[in-house]
Amino acid sequence: MTPLVIAHRGASGYRPEHTLASYRLAIALGADFVEPDLVATRDGVLVARHEAEIGGTTDVANRREFAGRRTTKVVDGREVTGWFVEDFTLAELKTLRAVERLPDLRPRNTRYDGRYEVPTFDEILTLVEAESQRLGRAIGVYPETKHPSYFATIGLALEEPLLAALAGRDLPVFVQSFEPGNLRWLRSRTSRPLVQLVSATGRVDLVTGTGLRRVAEYADAVGVDKELVSPGLVADAHAAGLQVHVWTLRDETDSIEDTQALVGAGVDGLFTDHPDTTLEACRLQTLQTSGIRIHAAT
Repeated sequence: MTPLVIAHRGASGYRPEHTLASYRLAIALGADFVEPDLVATRDGVLVARHEAEIGGTTDVANRREFAGRRTTKVVDGREVTGWFVEDFTLAELKTLRAVERLPDLRPRNTRYDGRYEVPTFDEILTLVEAESQRLGRAIGVYPETKHPSYFATIGLALEEPLLAALAGRDLPVFVQSFEPGNLRWLRSRTSRPLVQLVSATGRVDLVTGTGLRRVAEYADAVGVDKELVSPGLVADAHAAGLQVHVWTLRDETDSIEDTQALVGAGVDGLFTDHPDTTLEACRLQTLQTSGIRIHAAT
């Protein structure tokens, strides 16, 4: 079976991440799901940003009226200096514009700096619904709760607004988090599929045979760093009743063969910054598995 292609923050290899332009392009390129990272504004609205700190993903550092809001906070045990989404109302945030987060890696994306707003989760859901209807295919959303414990401590818990936004919407959905406690809370309140994220430098105990069985008590899939993937991990996860979704493929660092190897290992989903490349790699792997030889043009 061909893995799900999950557009990581949209088609972020081609447009600044977490913008409607990035999500729209990802859908046009054929992605099955678009993935927004969710954080909360001061007035409790869920918006899509990579982190609570927005200095690297918006033009806030160049906005003199917000210079006084630069501060230092401790987020999940790490000291961070910058501008934080929870210090802005949605109206204020909407005056900012997105910028490319990785300009050294993707200098061509900087031509779009200053052109796009920070989208709300509701705006992303509306876009996905409209594109699903227009294209005649079901497109899913794959939100991640970013730093849910941190947001809960400042009175801006993400879970209830997330469930409220999804209520009544007929869309394919996976909800992901690095925090088991966050997922356990959600499991008690929703039947939406849940995904335990695991980093190569984080809770790797969760992807042992015992850990995977424990994860299966509250989640439906593991979202694993590609460095952790092996046929044994995939087999153990499947034996525990879990899907395996892998992050993150990028044209700058991963070859077609790298992607084909993951498909050949039996993974169920691929997070990618370049949905078109990943789809082509999946197609080539399917042909190869079927015994169809592919000849290069001469």
